[in-house]
Amino acid sequence: MAQLEGYYFSAALSCTFLVSCLLFSAFSRALREPYMDEVFHLPQAQRYCEGRFSPAQWDPMITTLPGLYLVSVGVVKPASWIFGWSEHVVCSIGMLRFVNLLFSVGNFYLLYLLFRKVQPRHKAASSIQRVLSTLALAIFPTLYFFNFLYYTEAGSMFFTLFAYLMCLYGNHKTSALLGFWGFMFRQTNIIWTVFCAGHVIAHKLTEAWKTELQKKKEERLPSVKGPFAEFRKILRFLLGYCMSFKNLSVLILLTWPYILLVLAFCAFVAVNGGIVIGDRSNHEACLHFPQLFYFFSFTLFFSFPHLLSPAKIKAFICLAWKRKIQFLVITSVSILLVWKFTYVHKYLLADNRHYTFYVWKRVFQKHDIVKYLLVPGYIFAGWSIADSLKSKSVFWNLMFFICLFTSTVPQKLLEFRYFILPYVIYRVNIPLPPTSRLLCELSCYVLVNFLTFYIFLNKTFQWPDSQDIQRFMW
Repeated sequence: MAQLEGYYFSAALSCTFLVSCLLFSAFSRALREPYMDEVFHLPQAQRYCEGRFSPAQWDPMITTLPGLYLVSVGVVKPASWIFGWSEHVVCSIGMLRFVNLLFSVGNFYLLYLLFRKVQPRHKAASSIQRVLSTLALAIFPTLYFFNFLYYTEAGSMFFTLFAYLMCLYGNHKTSALLGFWGFMFRQTNIIWTVFCAGHVIAHKLTEAWKTELQKKKEERLPSVKGPFAEFRKILRFLLGYCMSFKNLSVLILLTWPYILLVLAFCAFVAVNGGIVIGDRSNHEACLHFPQLFYFFSFTLFFSFPHLLSPAKIKAFICLAWKRKIQFLVITSVSILLVWKFTYVHKYLLADNRHYTFYVWKRVFQKHDIVKYLLVPGYIFAGWSIADSLKSKSVFWNLMFFICLFTSTVPQKLLEFRYFILPYVIYRVNIPLPPTSRLLCELSCYVLVNFLTFYIFLNKTFQWPDSQDIQRFMW
């Protein structure tokens, strides 16, 4: 079975890379000049490629650290020494974009290794399920699209997944170092380095919690009853655990590499005066709570074969009816958050090249009441996501949802790119779905990618005040 799985994996990777190369060729022919954010990224990378690292050469419109440019130079520069290529060739738009295609191959392999580590390997059917899951996430539409443009997504995903993999193998110093490089690609990736530390802490808490439950079972203590009984028990346990100096010492010794990285991040924020470098006016943090609801909807849409079924809907309705008071409280709080904390970034309303522009215009702007009518759907999506993670410990879930909240809520701009990393980490950690559902998921991703690439390459348009060709994209 192991040998057969190797063949499946090799075939999937080879076919994906072949198709990606063909698409890359089509992109290169259609886009001979920088497009969208490439207008900032590509010239900056070319200055680094020419050896101009001075801060005076930095484009103030760039808001991320120079990880992408440094790694790109490290990849393309040796080509000029080995093959004798000119600087004009190795620093060209095509070569720099190709770096992301290499990252996509690395991401494919890392996803496969993560599925092998996270998912059980004792089932005979799990081999094909792991390979299909890897293939589905490797061509996940919002991630796959940006493999062909010079954006930070592919590299950011590579270093974050690599850090998570090293964390799962217990190599925390390497994980923290890779987390640093993830941070160099995008500052908010520090949250997923904290998640790696959270994974370690959750593991220790789960062990202690099981011991606590076993002790209570042996002592035959009466169970606490009430609507929030489980929550109160866990909170009491956490308070007791954290009051122990011995427990805290163990956690610090296990997570010190991540602690050092977080301290370095805090120093960066203090010196820089914020998390964003460059253009801060359009990247202001706020408490945009509906971002969490948008992520739930995004996840429900792209994982509908696993999260949406008549049985799931029926179970949700029965649960909501059984716990009417809790459901009403959650619904009321959600409506309040939508009412008071919905922000609309000017880019969302002005840039008609992004799909989010049309989602907002044709759904949310139809009528003011629409955003409130969607609340039950948000709650169902959130419940379905939490239900799919019930195989994980309560402490793992706590760490994941804290990191999810921290990575999405402060973002004022609704952009699907911000959901890629939490979605992938979520999808890796749910139990392996049946092969039929995986094939459905894969087919849908192929269809969405086909439509996305076709529209991007063929359905161009122009703005009235510009001669530049505009294209639709994520």
